Amino acid sequence: MARTSLAALVAACLAAAAPALAQQHGGHAHHAAPAPGDSDATRAYRAAADAMHRDMTAPYTNDVDVDFLRGMIPHHRGAIAMAKVALAHSKDPEIRRLAEGIVRAQEGEIAEMEALLKRHGAR
Repeated sequence: MARTSLAALVAACLAAAAPALAQQHGGHAHHAAPAPGDSDATRAYRAAADAMHRDMTAPYTNDVDVDFLRGMIPHHRGAIAMAKVALAHSKDPEIRRLAEGIVRAQEGEIAEMEALLKRHGAR
């Protein structure tokens, strides 16, 4: 009886997790379609995350350096987009300060990564 109950519990957990697992792609979850009750900020976060994930799907070149940079640049752009959503909607001074710092830091790192890509003869 206990073995049957455990098996049923595991099957139920797997069935419940299946939709989330099915949305996984390349280590990144695809975001659900906007819900009617989404706030402007949530819609903006969804758009930023979707753009980041789309842009991170560049084909690999087998050059570890180029592949790293090509993946990280859109990742950083996504962080900037999300920070700008926070700046547009958050009233919390600590969150706003953190978001401003993220924008500054990520913009600087993107410039550095783009220069490294150019040095590697890639874009």
